[in-house]
Amino acid sequence: MYIAREIEKTIDRMLTQGKVVLVTGARQVGKTTVLKEHLGDRFDYVTMDDPFLRMQAEEDAALFFDMRSMPLIIDEVQRVPGLFLSVKLIVDRSDQKGLIVLTGSQTYQLMNGVSESLAGRIRILEMPALSLRELVGCVDAPHRYLPKKVCTGDIDAPDAFDLWTHIHRGSMPELQDPSIEWDGFWTDYVRSYLERDVRELINVKDETKFYSFMAACAARTAQLFNASDIANALDIDHKTAKAWLSVLQASGIVCVIEPFFPNVDKWLTKTPKIFFIDTGLVCHLTRWTTPDQLRNGAVAGHVFETFVVSEVLKSHMNAGANMRDVWFYRDAKKREIDLVIQDGRVLHPVEIKMGALVKKDAAKNFSCLEGMADYEIGFGHIVCQAQEPYLLTPNVEAVPVWAI
Repeated sequence: MYIAREIEKTIDRMLTQGKVVLVTGARQVGKTTVLKEHLGDRFDYVTMDDPFLRMQAEEDAALFFDMRSMPLIIDEVQRVPGLFLSVKLIVDRSDQKGLIVLTGSQTYQLMNGVSESLAGRIRILEMPALSLRELVGCVDAPHRYLPKKVCTGDIDAPDAFDLWTHIHRGSMPELQDPSIEWDGFWTDYVRSYLERDVRELINVKDETKFYSFMAACAARTAQLFNASDIANALDIDHKTAKAWLSVLQASGIVCVIEPFFPNVDKWLTKTPKIFFIDTGLVCHLTRWTTPDQLRNGAVAGHVFETFVVSEVLKSHMNAGANMRDVWFYRDAKKREIDLVIQDGRVLHPVEIKMGALVKKDAAKNFSCLEGMADYEIGFGHIVCQAQEPYLLTPNVEAVPVWAI
């Protein structure tokens, strides 16, 4: 059964803004399904995964386009880099917006083609896997999470929904079918990722070591990224660890969040934090094989934080918003705020707690943001496992994860 996606309305909006729209994102998040379901009655569709169509496009791109009607969806376009120039020639001959939609999973190759041929002509969207809002059917409007006062009943969990089962299983659309085996899905996913994306992006001589790198990063999700620490543990070069992290970022596997500081100075950490976008993959790589093991295990806090952050990031991706507006705070005194979400010159602090009952001292570090020149502190949230939202102070509210 098709699940309506928040990004559909954002795609429609982008089609009115640019001649070409690029939808990228990790493998199997549902890019092709969304475009076929949402645009299939208006757009022709081709995929460069088809060997015959790929050969046609490589041998004579002009003829390839002459044989097709517009508007057109081209899936996995990075497989034929020469198409980018042909797309440029086509859209330059027309004033019509929304002529071509491109999709692909390999951001490095896609961005190379875009920067060389389509700069100024294209709108870019990164699509995530399913969000909680999509699972409960709350997709009425493009949504970017900004903390605000939440009314009871705004967004409720579906009946019989077990949050930790969902966190453990992951957010990929295919896994919403309970008949799909969890470990088998992720085993095949990682194998396909290593054999296709990683091999095409970089020359990895030892795929086993790259897998170990992925697992090491998964074990450090929601923590400061220390390239030297991982490099020493795996006996690889420090630069290699940083390069491999960039590959995980480009593939939509992880997101690196930078520390917030109005001015670069010695008082604030400059080390970023790493977050996996899908907690199901984290559990697979670190071998937490059941929801109960995860819920009661030593990593539960980090995985819960990863899940909440991923939901925040999904809200920004689905709305086509700038993910560079999502930060964290940590200073030399080790005072931390899990997330700082920027809205212009307003900073919204967010703390993440695994418990259901939190007290107002959970927000004690929010005051660290006071006194920053040209910024003001907005409404704040403590995201937790509460069943209903409740105020801790006039400007801070404890909210369930459903409020995201």
